[in-house]
Amino acid sequence: MVGDKIKILREKRGLTIIELSTKSGISKSYLSSIERGIQKNPSIQVLEKISDALGISSNHLLCYRTGIDDDWLQLVKMAIEEGLTKQEFLEFIQFTQFKRVNNIERTRFKDN
Repeated sequence: MVGDKIKILREKRGLTIIELSTKSGISKSYLSSIERGIQKNPSIQVLEKISDALGISSNHLLCYRTGIDDDWLQLVKMAIEEGLTKQEFLEFIQFTQFKRVNNIERTRFKDN
């Protein structure tokens, strides 16, 4: 839900609902109703004001997943900009998994 995302981002930036209200020009009661899921469909204009106040794009706000932080999103964006393909990314993940398994095996043999 967009309200959950707004609340997480607001708290991550150390803002109170009153501070976000002041920065965005959106009433604190309306912000609260969005965060609590009472208002489930705020307009794009409202989301843009909130996004600007949080220092992010409205697209980021709409696409933000609660388990993925900004650093991860930035790394993925950088990889895409550098021309890394999905296949190359998958191969990198598989290689990393292979290294971890081998590291575990090496540690197991060292202990015996």
